Amino acid sequence: MSPGTQTPDGVAPHPGLAGWAWKAIFHDGSEQTSGAGRPAFTLHIASPQALQRLLASDAYTAAVSFLRGEFEVTGDLAAAIRLQSIQLQPRFNRLLSALHARIALLLDATRHSRALTRQQISFHYDRSNDFYRLFLDPGMVYSCAYFHAPNDTLESAQSAKLDLICRKLDLQPGDRLLDIGCGWGALLDHAASRYGAIATGCTLSREQYRFAAARLASKATVLDCDYRDLSGSFDKIASIGMFEHVGRRHGLPYFRKIAELLAPEGLYLHHSIARAEGTGDDPASHFVRRQIFPGNRLTHLHQMIQAAEIAGFETLDVENLRPHYAITCRHWEQRLSARRDDALRYVDMETYRAWRLWLAGSAIAFEDGTNAVYQLLLARRGAQRRRLTRVQV
Repeated sequence: MSPGTQTPDGVAPHPGLAGWAWKAIFHDGSEQTSGAGRPAFTLHIASPQALQRLLASDAYTAAVSFLRGEFEVTGDLAAAIRLQSIQLQPRFNRLLSALHARIALLLDATRHSRALTRQQISFHYDRSNDFYRLFLDPGMVYSCAYFHAPNDTLESAQSAKLDLICRKLDLQPGDRLLDIGCGWGALLDHAASRYGAIATGCTLSREQYRFAAARLASKATVLDCDYRDLSGSFDKIASIGMFEHVGRRHGLPYFRKIAELLAPEGLYLHHSIARAEGTGDDPASHFVRRQIFPGNRLTHLHQMIQAAEIAGFETLDVENLRPHYAITCRHWEQRLSARRDDALRYVDMETYRAWRLWLAGSAIAFEDGTNAVYQLLLARRGAQRRRLTRVQV
C-alpha cells in the first residue's frame, strides 16, 4: 500500500496487496476503505470490531464464518481470501491451529478401506450432476485445463488437456486404455473418438457412473468399482486428479497396483496435485477435508516419484501445470458465482458458499505456488519406447 493509504485499524499493510483497494461496509451504514482506486472487493460485516476479529482469525474459523453468513463478499472473493490469509496472528494461535489440522490428518491418514473411500467420494461427487454443469465445461472435465494462452476459453483448454494426455501416452488405435477415476467420462470419450482406443474407466461415484455409462454406451466401458479390485492388462493407463484421495501412506501399494495392471511396454500418465516442499497441513486444508474433500491427502512431488520408483517405474517426464490450474479455478469460481440462483436449486447456501470459497482459495494456492499440479509420465524400468523425444506442445 502506498503512503497515506487509509487502513482500518489493526490491518497491517502488505506488499502483496499494493496496487489495489478494498472496502468494508458495516451494518450501521458506515464504511472503511483501504487503498486507492476502485475496490477489488467489498466486505459487508457487522462492525469494525467484527472485521478485526475476522482478520485475526485462522483460515478455518474465517471460512466457517463465511459459510454461516456472518459476513458477505462482493467482488473478487480470491482477493478477500488473500487479505485474510496474510494477516499476522499471535504465534501461539498459529501453532495451535496448525497442530489441530495435523492431528486431524494423522487420525484420517491411516484409514483407506473400500467402504470409507466410497463414502468419501460420494460426499464430494454425488451431488447433482446439474450442479457441476453450472461451472464445468460442456465436456464435464473436472481437473486442470491446459491453456495455450491465458485468454483461451475453458472449453478449448480442457480439450487441449485431454489431447495432451493422449499424446503423452502415445495413444494408438486399438490401445487398451484404463482411466482410473474417470469422472464423467471425458477422457474416455476423447481417447475412443479421436484416437481409436479401447477405453475402460472406473469410478466410485454413483452419479458419475450413471452419467458416464449413458454417455459412452457404445464407445467405452465404465465400471463402478474401486481401482484395487481391477484386473486385466492395459497398454496405457491414466489417473487424472485421483491420487489426492490416496495419499503418501498408501502411495506404494497404489503404484504397485498400477504396475500390476500395466502391460510390459505400457505407459502410465499420473496427474496429481502436490504440495510445495516445506508446506503441510494447516487450517485451510482442514477446512477442505471437513467441507469439500473428506479424505483429501496431498503429498509432495518427491514422495510420488519415490513410491513409483520403488514399485518398479521409471520417470520419463515431469511437467508442472500450476499456472494452468490457477486459471482453471478462477474460471470455475466465476462461473459458479454467476449462477448462484441456479446452484441453490441443487445445494444449500452453506454448500454453495463452501464451493466458492474452496475454488477461490485453490486459485490463490496455485498462483502463489503453495500447491502445484504435476503430470508424470511413467514406464516400467527399462521398458522399450517407440517415441524417443518429448511430446511437443
